Amino acid sequence: MQGVALSTSACDGHVVVALHGELDVANAAEAEAAITALVAQDQYLVIDMSTLDFIDCNSLGALLRARELTRYGGGDMVLVAPQPYPRRLLVLTGQDEVSCVQASVAAAVASIARRQRRYPWRRLAVRTARLGRAAPSRTGTG
Repeated sequence: MQGVALSTSACDGHVVVALHGELDVANAAEAEAAITALVAQDQYLVIDMSTLDFIDCNSLGALLRARELTRYGGGDMVLVAPQPYPRRLLVLTGQDEVSCVQASVAAAVASIARRQRRYPWRRLAVRTARLGRAAPSRTGTG
């Protein structure tokens, strides 16, 4: 991928995808394909944006489509340390409010652990909804 480099690693059982350089319309589709290939059932993806200097709207859309795929599978995506321009795009589009954004990979992994402890019903609800049945009640009253 010209303009952007993508590398993967693991941290406490979670896939960490580090993006380096500039992610724009010329390489958004390739980056989206590479990221979505890493999506697995109940998997959280950590997208390290600490060395991503530029991202355009088309590329942000690619990341959001990958996030929806992870959510459909019972996981989620956490964005880590976006630089000033990518952060500004997240703010302008409102994604800083609806996406989980953390300051470091360690903080992202810790937030995932907290969410998994706090919302254990979410995985069951996603699986049940995917099968076409009603999701279980979170209140326990049926």
